[in-house]
Amino acid sequence: MKLITRSLATKPVTRRLAVGATTAVMAVSLTFGGALVTTAQAATSPAPTGIVLGVGASESQRVISWYSATGAAQVVQLVPTSKLEHGRFPKHTTTFPATVTANTVNGGFNGHATIDGLKQKTSYSYRVGTSTGWSPTYSFKTRDFNGDFDFLFFGDPQIGSSGDVAKDGAGWQDTLNVALKANPNAELLVSGGDQVETANTETQWDAFLAPDKLRQYPWAATIGNHDVGGKAYEQHFWTPNTDRSAPFYNGTPATRSGGDYWYLYKDVLFIDLNSNAYAAGSDAAHVDYVSKVVKAQGGKAKYTVLVYHHSIYSPAAHANDGDNQLRRQDFPTAFSNLGVDLVLQGHDHSYSRSYAIKNGKKANAKEQPAATEVATGPGGVIYVTANSASGSKYYDLTAPDTTEDPNYGPDPLNPKSHWANSVENQEHVRTYVKVEVEKDKLVVQNVRSSTCAGPNAAVELGNVSWCGPNNGTSPARPVGSLVDKVVIHPYRDHGHADAPHGHDWLRQDGKTGLTLTSLS
Repeated sequence: MKLITRSLATKPVTRRLAVGATTAVMAVSLTFGGALVTTAQAATSPAPTGIVLGVGASESQRVISWYSATGAAQVVQLVPTSKLEHGRFPKHTTTFPATVTANTVNGGFNGHATIDGLKQKTSYSYRVGTSTGWSPTYSFKTRDFNGDFDFLFFGDPQIGSSGDVAKDGAGWQDTLNVALKANPNAELLVSGGDQVETANTETQWDAFLAPDKLRQYPWAATIGNHDVGGKAYEQHFWTPNTDRSAPFYNGTPATRSGGDYWYLYKDVLFIDLNSNAYAAGSDAAHVDYVSKVVKAQGGKAKYTVLVYHHSIYSPAAHANDGDNQLRRQDFPTAFSNLGVDLVLQGHDHSYSRSYAIKNGKKANAKEQPAATEVATGPGGVIYVTANSASGSKYYDLTAPDTTEDPNYGPDPLNPKSHWANSVENQEHVRTYVKVEVEKDKLVVQNVRSSTCAGPNAAVELGNVSWCGPNNGTSPARPVGSLVDKVVIHPYRDHGHADAPHGHDWLRQDGKTGLTLTSLS
């Protein structure tokens, strides 16, 4: 079966629809009216649901995923928003065929399509479905494909973990609204994992996917331990350049989700790992994966950012978990040697920002707690753990305990914190992390997206007994205020071809004379 399409330049193109082997295929053709018609009159079918805009392999690509009641051939129609005619799709509409497969969790089907060839600084509108059932029309914007950009990082929405799906969903939607109202030009939404509490519970996925912002800004999914136990994560999110081989899967491929993947966005190489897979050689396999991707793709980027769920420098409940103790041995030296600049993590439902860490140790003994400007030096890596973005669950900070892990004791400069962390924070208010990517620096900010007032499920339901700074003894600070901000100057060895990423950058290290100060 073939589908005749026209590109945005009206050049005829032929694409083949891909559907699951078990589905019946219906012959279709695209009319110049922009609608699919069949050789026989078909009854109206339900519109696709659970639509989410995902990150693509580059800034000129996006992936759209959805659920469907039908296994018939489906497409994504895409046009520049300026070409919509009173809200209707025009005659010349670019069409991308979908891969449609049987939904192994709850019946029905799930689909995804990769849309590519996007132009910079353009608003696009799209819809998903068939002639017998279209989704509503959604829109997104591309930005300049070069230069500085901002992205937002969200920790553990974990919808359902408070015991009240509706309250958790309300907090999640409010954080997205607050973050994107303050940062409307943010270009990526990056996940720290644990989208939901229970992997295959679709009412929780419905609440997570309810915000239309997830159809307007690309979501770069990360798999958490609450997502890994079933196929729903993989059915909801199709990710680019994904390796789903056994070391990255943590279980049987037929029943679990997983995989490591990467993508390039402007000057950043993002590498996303399934940290649920860590035993039986999986950590070594992750390191090998990162090494191969950096070798093949790192020369195209100024920065390397790793994303995975399990925070190795956890400040709270997971600080001394056995799996994290193992990762603290397996990852840091490799990441330093590979020129990684920033590691983004979730899992601990609290916020932390590390010192510059080299080979599993503090890179510069003189770096002060809560320094607002840090030069990482050669091999220095900053690790950030995101707090809850939904308010569904918070973990309180823990005191360093050397009886559980003698290698994760107190910070000599701040004995209440773990030695690796420059900042540890928990106020039982929702937050998100903003990262500004600039030519010669990264700026990381942890921003409050709520006060103690609702929606803040863990507080509202009494799952925590206090709220506010200093264990609740100080009043909550306003939405949009900063918990933490740091300007990171990554190390680049000027004029050396074997420097990280091979870039000829100005050297920035501990000898630059940067003043290290603290937030008051």
